Amino acid sequence: MAKQEQNKNYKVIAENRRARYDYAIESDLECGIQLMGSEVKSLRTGQSNIAESYASVENGELWLTNAYIAPYDAGRTFGHEERRRRKLLVKGKELARLWNATQREGMTIVPLVMYFNDRGLVKLKIAVAKGKKTVDKRATEAKRDWNRQKQRLLRQSG
Repeated sequence: MAKQEQNKNYKVIAENRRARYDYAIESDLECGIQLMGSEVKSLRTGQSNIAESYASVENGELWLTNAYIAPYDAGRTFGHEERRRRKLLVKGKELARLWNATQREGMTIVPLVMYFNDRGLVKLKIAVAKGKKTVDKRATEAKRDWNRQKQRLLRQSG
């Protein structure tokens, strides 16, 4: 991640911070996303949200559902629907692995981060994840609080 942040073209567009709290992430994967021109221009202004979205394998293709990309003001005549389904671009082997995880193992495909990569292309980092139970969420929260408290103590004593 540090290498990507040094690049001047790398820019995070939208992040799903809630995903790591609600899901236990097994593995992640970078994939392309098929967009219209007005969507890319809108993303350059940073107006998007992937917090309520998810991905699914349907008819041998991977689709991103319920991701919000604001309409581009200057492109009203050839605009886009804000919450339309968008096709995600992955290799066949990866698609088979994702399908296997969702159908057989009961996992979910969750988007984590949407960003412009070093070449200026829009990429989406998705994760294969399993939903956490309330007990697991509490344990994660307790662990995070303890780490925060530990850092405070170290700063005060050191």
